[in-house]
Amino acid sequence: MIKVLVVEDSKVIRDYLIYLLSSDPEIRIGGAVACGEEALLCVDELLPDVILMDIHLPGIDGFETTRRIMSSHPIPIVVCTASTSFDQTNTAMRALEAGALAVLRKPSGFDDPHAEAEASAIIEALKVMAEVKLVKRFNRPQPEAAHPATPPPAGRVGHDAAIVAIGASTGGPPALLKLLSNLSPTFPTPILVVQHIAVGFTAGLVEWLAASSRLQVQLASDGETPLRGHVYVAPDDRHLLIGESGRLQTSKDPPCNGLRPSVAVLFRSVAERFGRRAIGVLLTGMGRDGAEELKLMADRGALTIAQDEESCVVFGMPAEAIRLGAAQFVLPPQEMAEFLAATVDGASSEGGSR
Repeated sequence: MIKVLVVEDSKVIRDYLIYLLSSDPEIRIGGAVACGEEALLCVDELLPDVILMDIHLPGIDGFETTRRIMSSHPIPIVVCTASTSFDQTNTAMRALEAGALAVLRKPSGFDDPHAEAEASAIIEALKVMAEVKLVKRFNRPQPEAAHPATPPPAGRVGHDAAIVAIGASTGGPPALLKLLSNLSPTFPTPILVVQHIAVGFTAGLVEWLAASSRLQVQLASDGETPLRGHVYVAPDDRHLLIGESGRLQTSKDPPCNGLRPSVAVLFRSVAERFGRRAIGVLLTGMGRDGAEELKLMADRGALTIAQDEESCVVFGMPAEAIRLGAAQFVLPPQEMAEFLAATVDGASSEGGSR
């Protein structure tokens, strides 16, 4: 049984969420509270496996409640929001920065045609996130990592790269932000990104990254020619890959590793198209999507990097890559940016976020 703590100020919505979650035999409601203060008080007593968190709460809002829980007693948190458009983007990214593992739309009610699908997505997310072994302890000293960062050798490690491919999952947006915002706008290769995120939030992720990076960040379009200094993010529910012509392809091919978009699909296409003239980066995330394909890239001469354990929120995908011997370097995101700037032929060493 998965014990869930529901944090929602509206009694009507709280009762509705309890009703939805109680319909699944694997879920037990450990508690339901109306504000952040109550959530903080009962976390130690209830010891929930996962928390379903609203953002708009009286007193301490959901962002601060999430930060405090992640600082004192880290528990997987799934944020449920009813915000839309820009507010939705802002809410989602702030929640992920605060330490939430996932952000989903709040079910609208029985009469909404999307309610069943939204409810199923929440139940599935709670089940998956309840299994996550958190690595990051926000605002607390880190324990010694079993897989620490491995600083690159002193001096320049020249690499004639034509493309950089990045894969990320749980905890990925803040890691992407640190990496991309520390690259110069003169970075000489295109960057392709697959980020696992709930459908409907990818466009907001792109806006958020674009506002904080001096690179051109955009959703990938089918048939587009990737340009240097541009970042192309896989769109909702579509794989992103590079075709034989060198143009971007987005596809509705079946999920790989249960995911669409899949990091594996991107990395495999980059390995086949560019071989040694590629760089692969695998960031924080649960599961193993992209780990074997990062090894394929390394075997074909590409430069490969995995995120270090200490800076990960979930040390799943990078850990698997390290276990396979796929990662030549293990670094935190900001140091990845510095390393890429010093390594990619033609790159400026200028860094720092705008």
